[in-house]
Amino acid sequence: MTSTEAIALLEKLQAGRISSEQALRAFQAAPVADLGFARVDTHRSLRKGFPEVIYGEGKTPEQVVRIALKIMEREQRFLVTRIGVEHARALRRKLKRAIHHESARCVTFEKSPLPKRPGFVAVLAAGTSDLPVAEEAAVTADIMGNRVERIYDVGVAGLHRLLARLETIQQATVVIAAAGMEGALPGVVAGLVARPVIAVPTSVGYGANLGGMTALFGMLSSCSSGLTVVNIDNGFGAGYAASQIMALAAEAAAASDRETRSAERELSTVPRSALRAPRSTNNGSRRRK
Repeated sequence: MTSTEAIALLEKLQAGRISSEQALRAFQAAPVADLGFARVDTHRSLRKGFPEVIYGEGKTPEQVVRIALKIMEREQRFLVTRIGVEHARALRRKLKRAIHHESARCVTFEKSPLPKRPGFVAVLAAGTSDLPVAEEAAVTADIMGNRVERIYDVGVAGLHRLLARLETIQQATVVIAAAGMEGALPGVVAGLVARPVIAVPTSVGYGANLGGMTALFGMLSSCSSGLTVVNIDNGFGAGYAASQIMALAAEAAAASDRETRSAERELSTVPRSALRAPRSTNNGSRRRK
């Protein structure tokens, strides 16, 4: 059940078009669809605001397609991560409008795009070799209803490249920074901006990089405040977390707007006479000739 379906169901109940027993049965329905090899969570978007995301690695193209089609029976969109060309081809044979983001190793599909939230997510990549992970983060944040600004090849080996884009980065609502090697970029960025920074260590680097462990430890050990670290190469996790932060910011802004409008309406009902300053009645100070 999606949030839209739940709201529609409650509205029908309120209007008397369905009984409380019918509404209760709908909410009590098993929140999974059993495909034999997979049990699809059909209430994920109700709880999280986005349908279950399909992790493609280790699954056959046929399995990915069947899961995606089951999700699309109820939802408007889906995201598949860590897929290959064969997965993408199989999905596009069934869903012509599916988009294969080759660099990100993702496939997205939307019947209708989500409206974009205020603000934007800045996705930074230290080097070109970090792009697959950075793109996974960018694609994830984008399909979940956020504007994304990609800022690539700004590693600290050439600090001037980062500083040249600093003004844009400082305007972002959330920053994602992906880096391999020694993983210095997120710590530097977190020291320059007053925004949440999500660090993504990548497995890019020579032997002592240890498949991303050196970058991970460097980010976890950073002295910069406001830095959160996800797992090695986990661009998806960074994009998802950034989207949740964006959703909270949008909800807070909407609540503030509602309070402002409510205060303005209350003020408009106050009689004008009550808003005028009281006239002075002190005549004792008048001079006599």
